[in-house]
Amino acid sequence: MSKAIKANKSKQNASKSGSNAPLIIGGVLLAAILGGWWMYTSSQSVPASNSTANTAATPIAARTPPVPVNAPPGAQPPNQSGSQTALVTLEEFADFQCGSCAAANPILNEIKSTYGSRIRFIFRNFPLSIPAHDKAFDAAVAAEASGMQGKFWEMQNLLFTNQKGWTDAGTYRDMWKGYAQKIGLDVAKWENDMAGMAAKSRVNADLERGRAMNVNSTPSLFINNTPVSFAEMKVETLKDLIDAQLKQAASSAERQKSLTKPEVVAE
Repeated sequence: MSKAIKANKSKQNASKSGSNAPLIIGGVLLAAILGGWWMYTSSQSVPASNSTANTAATPIAARTPPVPVNAPPGAQPPNQSGSQTALVTLEEFADFQCGSCAAANPILNEIKSTYGSRIRFIFRNFPLSIPAHDKAFDAAVAAEASGMQGKFWEMQNLLFTNQKGWTDAGTYRDMWKGYAQKIGLDVAKWENDMAGMAAKSRVNADLERGRAMNVNSTPSLFINNTPVSFAEMKVETLKDLIDAQLKQAASSAERQKSLTKPEVVAE
């Protein structure tokens, strides 16, 4: 093939490549624009729930109450403090051998002290059936037997405060007997009540209620039958949740009062 023919073919190929270049560049630009638009719209459609949830910012009223209507009532009367007619109820399910329950106890004691009769606080026994909590059920029975002499809260606090000592001791029952003496119980009666069915039945009744409420770990806390996470079991967070409930209850009462107010007839 002559040099002239080769040169001519090279010019033709270059001409074709040159004429296709705008189409290729245009296609690349179009793909980039479409890709960018897709990524933007996808990012806008990502639900907020994909981010780390802040449960403390979720109002109690906006959460789904898990308590079935037919949940058993638990031990009656319950171990409670505050006012039975309070509009805000805190209900705790705890295990005396649970380290987190012991850590939460002073926090909840502060809440009870701060709000007094403005809230109702209920303690439920929920001893876990695991090897590491081999004394939990008996500890709950010891507290209930103390309650039969009006000293439930005193024994409850001693069991939580001294948790590590009696958990690790082989003579834990002797230690509990010492607590009973310290808080002024009739020790012989306390020991008989521990051996009887009444105290055990109260623990079992609390367990049945907890299971019906889907409790599977301790401590589990509910405010007006709505769960509160362990991360929220801090004094300031609990105060925020309780204050919101008290404010809501006060507003509802005010509205009800205005609806029932007798109409004044002008003479």
